[in-house]
Amino acid sequence: MDQYAVVGNPIAHSKSPSIHKHFAEQTQQELIYSTLLGDDVQFERQVRDFFANDGKGMNITMPFKERAYAMCDVLSKRAEQAGAVNTLLMSENGDIFGDNTDGIGMVRDITHNHGQALTGKRVLILGAGGAVRGVLEPLLSENPESVTIANRTVEKAQALAELFDCLASTFEGLKGEFDIIINGTSASLSGSLPPLKDELAGSKTWCYDMMYGKERTVFLQWADDHGGKGADGLGMLVGQAAEAFYLWRQVRPDTASLVALMRKQMEAS
Repeated sequence: MDQYAVVGNPIAHSKSPSIHKHFAEQTQQELIYSTLLGDDVQFERQVRDFFANDGKGMNITMPFKERAYAMCDVLSKRAEQAGAVNTLLMSENGDIFGDNTDGIGMVRDITHNHGQALTGKRVLILGAGGAVRGVLEPLLSENPESVTIANRTVEKAQALAELFDCLASTFEGLKGEFDIIINGTSASLSGSLPPLKDELAGSKTWCYDMMYGKERTVFLQWADDHGGKGADGLGMLVGQAAEAFYLWRQVRPDTASLVALMRKQMEAS
């Protein structure tokens, strides 16, 4: 069977094998998907050995996305702009092709699974790290009215804003109500919240947290408190995997059913 794997460090917690097993069963594809513990020194050799042994594709997770980017022979446009890859494919001519499916996974979750239009909307993104850089190109391709990047260190936000031709701000400098607010910081992992003004969200604001968990995140609780609505990033996790699966197999799996199943499993655990 065709071999696929996800490589990262740590990796034992990865949900990717179960997600791709579900996709394979759903689409009647025969494949094997495994985990590979990435080595800080030998990562590049691990990737090349995997493909040399007839591996077909790999997912890359932390902390190797930038190193995988550097070793690609060919990059997709969105990978070039993200400066990192999370999906590798061995081309027929032996080239390693790199893609970044994080952004399109998030956009599809927002627009398809949650029915939220991004076109013509005033969008605010919190944070200016790699997670935000990885989603900006697919987000901007939806033609929002404006995209503002807010970060504690405004220089980082300005660097991204110049690269992607959007706006930058400190948290203190933000004004007015936004249509869509996306939390691209890791604050939710520690149960904290970026310093957000009350005026930024109202009853028409829809919020999205790239993080996810069994309980509603602090950021989404903030949205609730301000009359807004929103969702966490579980669908983004499944969505980016679906895009990788499509790249490898040319079959697009359904994501909504798997997100609902995983949500139910999380709540029961």
